[in-house]
Amino acid sequence: MKKINNKHFQIIEYEEINKNDVDKKYFKELEEIAQTTEFLSYSKKGVLKSQNYVGIIQTKSGFVLEILPKVSAGNDTYEESKIILIEMIKTLKNHPFKKLSTANLKTEKMSLLEIFISFFLNELDVLIKKGIKRDYISIQDNQKFLKGKLLINEHIKKNLVHKERFFVEYDEYIEDILENRVIKTTLKKLNKLSKNFENQRRIREFMFVFDGVGEIRSLSELKKIHIDRSKKYYENVIEICKIFLDNKSFTPYKGESISFAILFDMNKLFESFVGYWFKKHCDNVKLQHKKYYLFDVDKKYRLTPDIVIENKIFDTKWKIIESLDDILGNDFYQMFAYSQKYNSKEVTLIFPRVHNIEEQEFGFDEEYKLKVRFIDLKNCEKEVKRIIND
Repeated sequence: MKKINNKHFQIIEYEEINKNDVDKKYFKELEEIAQTTEFLSYSKKGVLKSQNYVGIIQTKSGFVLEILPKVSAGNDTYEESKIILIEMIKTLKNHPFKKLSTANLKTEKMSLLEIFISFFLNELDVLIKKGIKRDYISIQDNQKFLKGKLLINEHIKKNLVHKERFFVEYDEYIEDILENRVIKTTLKKLNKLSKNFENQRRIREFMFVFDGVGEIRSLSELKKIHIDRSKKYYENVIEICKIFLDNKSFTPYKGESISFAILFDMNKLFESFVGYWFKKHCDNVKLQHKKYYLFDVDKKYRLTPDIVIENKIFDTKWKIIESLDDILGNDFYQMFAYSQKYNSKEVTLIFPRVHNIEEQEFGFDEEYKLKVRFIDLKNCEKEVKRIIND
């Protein structure tokens, strides 16, 4: 467990959090999170453990817990785990963080949250250079001069005494449109969240750019956003705004202790990361293939192998395997079902390599074979090429 400051800690996935590690108030909040979510679990009394979820949790009192993936058997370096996590996030299909880059960032001095904020500000900078969108907005107002259309009923109600006024409706071409209000609201939230000097400086600059724009009144307004062709360049920025404002596209959570969270399911990240490199180095790769059911007649229990190359099946499992005994029987049954439905004489289970375990092959019978392979996340591309050529 690494202490950044009294209110900010980094841990590696599966690492324990003892009640003596953090302030009593913060540990109580983490306990409440363990009781109401899957992000943390009890390993024994007075000890919490993170598992299968990585990212950031910020509690109501402002305590920040940064969870990074486990990538080796020894003491993982936090910086190395952070870089690998970012590389994994970048492979998520149709995800707003797909272009996430740390090329010009001093990541060793930045939390994950500050890295995400910096990326958002970079995307916003590009948007502003292309031009802030304006639109015609219908405005109703009681004015001293006639402009647009006179609303007779409202005019009579409002101006029975004030004969010098006109209640009118007119269109005005302004920047105060919904998309810009969402951006302004996000900037105000990030101004409170960010502790990084450079990010804070840039947020203030951008808030000045959107000075004439209001804020959204409730998160329900996010559902009203419609990105047409003229606003296409807004799309990624708006999707990131939804993440910061409403935690969109991440696992939902309950409970009162969490004020903000950006969390990723490591099962999906590992599946995406490995699948990305398979696509990069092999033709005819199908990801998340959905052709067969376990019971064809009733169309029940759809089979969805992670990677299919012609009649070869590969399935990823984010499990820390210390010995082959840690592989569950259900995993073997699942691979057997794949081999039968796809008539695949070779199916492969892929796990992350954390411990130095010898890879194995098992025969379902004389014809059908199951391979167990391990991938070193620090060299994922090289490992995938090895498995393809195996």
